[in-house]
Amino acid sequence: MPGADHVSTLGTGSPAPRITRVTRFRAVRPARPGLTDLVLTLLCIVAMGAELVLREQPGRASVVVMIVLNSLPVLVRRQSPAVALGLCFVLLFGLSELDADIYSTIPGPGVLCAYALADRYGRRVALACAPVGAAVTIVILQVYSPHVLFSWSTVQNLALVFLPLALGVAAHDRRAWTAALLERAQAAERNQEEITRRRVSEERLRIARDVHDVVAHALVTINVQAGVGAYLVKTDPEEAHSALRTIKQVSGDALTDLRSTLGLLRETTETPAPPVQGIAALGELADGLRTAGVDLTVDVDPATHSLPTPVDSTAYRIVQESLTNTLKHAGPTTARITISHEQDRVQIEITDDGGTPAEQQLSTSGSGNGLRGMRERAAAIGGSLQAGPRPGGGWQVVASLPLTASVEVPAK
Repeated sequence: MPGADHVSTLGTGSPAPRITRVTRFRAVRPARPGLTDLVLTLLCIVAMGAELVLREQPGRASVVVMIVLNSLPVLVRRQSPAVALGLCFVLLFGLSELDADIYSTIPGPGVLCAYALADRYGRRVALACAPVGAAVTIVILQVYSPHVLFSWSTVQNLALVFLPLALGVAAHDRRAWTAALLERAQAAERNQEEITRRRVSEERLRIARDVHDVVAHALVTINVQAGVGAYLVKTDPEEAHSALRTIKQVSGDALTDLRSTLGLLRETTETPAPPVQGIAALGELADGLRTAGVDLTVDVDPATHSLPTPVDSTAYRIVQESLTNTLKHAGPTTARITISHEQDRVQIEITDDGGTPAEQQLSTSGSGNGLRGMRERAAAIGGSLQAGPRPGGGWQVVASLPLTASVEVPAK
């Protein structure tokens, strides 16, 4: 990711997978190709002129003009390599017709243009061009060269046809391979960045659900106990004091839980991981609900006491939020928790009787975040949750969680 080599994963206290920077590289290309081609053109002219002088050939103006013309296609070999190569072959006939004895350097422009053609269009065009170039070369050798067809000179000249084409194909394939490699690296980088962003977003959502569960449960319990204490403070001071003690304990536990949850937001690996709460902690949760006036029955299958951490934590949070809703919307009532093990799933059922209108005076309308959070928790590990009113009155929550979570959610 730009500006960072890694991003801390919220809620785990450990860094997210490192995102390796993709090196921005490209095939080596001339910074000023026009200038390069001009230099190569001049070199071809100088080389053929030098050979003409060294062989003590008469410096006829027509030969000099043809040497210049034969070198000019190099100037357009990048823009129109096929046209440039065709001009090279045509002008080669014209230069050979003047009987200029410059056999060693005369193929230079054609070699450069053949390389440019193969570099531009790749293997198929090179394979189509090779036999044409070989045929033209053999014709020129047969008409203008003193050597016989089957000679070392023929092999050398044909090599000057095939070798630049092969080198051009290699350059073309290398550039294509480099581009594909860069594209794959960029795609992998984008994919890794998206995975990291999604993990951070999911972790933030999980922390938000945890904060909601902790705060909602504590505040609803405190609200109910405060109402009980205010009602009994004159008639039954001992029960009022008990309600106050419950408020103190619930608020202290909530502060500790909230501090641990918010500590996960710190970008440090030294933040201690909060304790994992699971089905084993339901007894303490049930005791707190009973002190608030809920007649609670807990029926837990012993086979569910050793569940995977994500499933165990999710089950606890679903039960906690369900009972919080019971206390919030029904007041003191009768409720039942049933947790059973069926094949490869854990079945959770929380029901309540709904209470009486008098008992529901302390109830407040909810935002729906609790129910949505329960569904999200269940779905995060591949489970499902249904909630709604019971036919005979009250409310029912039924959740089904797989023993093997499809997505491992860091448990709190």
